[in-house]
Amino acid sequence: MTRYFIFLSFRGTAYNGWQIQPGKHTVQGVLTKALSTVLSAPITITGAGRTDTGVHASFFCAHFDAARNDLDGDGQFLYNLNGLLPDDIAIKKILKVRPEANARFDATSRTYTYMITREKDPFVADTAWLLYWQLDINLMNEAAAILLKHNDFTSFSRLHGGNKTNICRVTHARWHEDEGRLIFTVTADRFLRNMVRAIVGTLIPAGRGKLSLSDFGAILLGKNRGLAGQSAPAHGLSLTGIEYPVDLFI
Repeated sequence: MTRYFIFLSFRGTAYNGWQIQPGKHTVQGVLTKALSTVLSAPITITGAGRTDTGVHASFFCAHFDAARNDLDGDGQFLYNLNGLLPDDIAIKKILKVRPEANARFDATSRTYTYMITREKDPFVADTAWLLYWQLDINLMNEAAAILLKHNDFTSFSRLHGGNKTNICRVTHARWHEDEGRLIFTVTADRFLRNMVRAIVGTLIPAGRGKLSLSDFGAILLGKNRGLAGQSAPAHGLSLTGIEYPVDLFI
């Protein structure tokens, strides 16, 4: 058997997240069925992580094993696979990797973006949170910078999420404005379930002047989800990058 990394993007609006769940419409379920059909064999796929219902990914990676050893160079296979998949899932490329490579555990960093729109726009209604509030982007960036000084993100973790540890190393967290939209970009070695949405939901009060920088720091130190703000809506969140060691690829 040959192991492959498969790189894809998907719009999560119609899905109950990535991971297969009984009776649920998921990205992993749809992709597993399509791969098994094209390869005429049962295929098991392991994703780089979970995404919640409604969350998108412009960059996602999973691994699978197949009896064929030429899938990475077979343009017809990629064409046939994309032809079986719905319009909201697109396969970008397939690369051969070492037999022990793991799309989830070998990732060295992940990057998410969260988008807020200031005006009603039907073309981003499924991918951006519509907010009319005045937000001070400088205050939000000062608060976001505090994230880099901490490594315990219990306060931004889903309650009873089943995490073995709530320790993460955030290396980048910053807002920028682009054509009237506010975009938050955050990179870390790992993320907890609901972590980014909880962070965004807590940075918004900071941007409105309703949460001081010292209060934001105290939320992190408190290690209590009840101290943080409500989670931002799922549809504004996208997974946009995953980094892997280059020596995994053949």
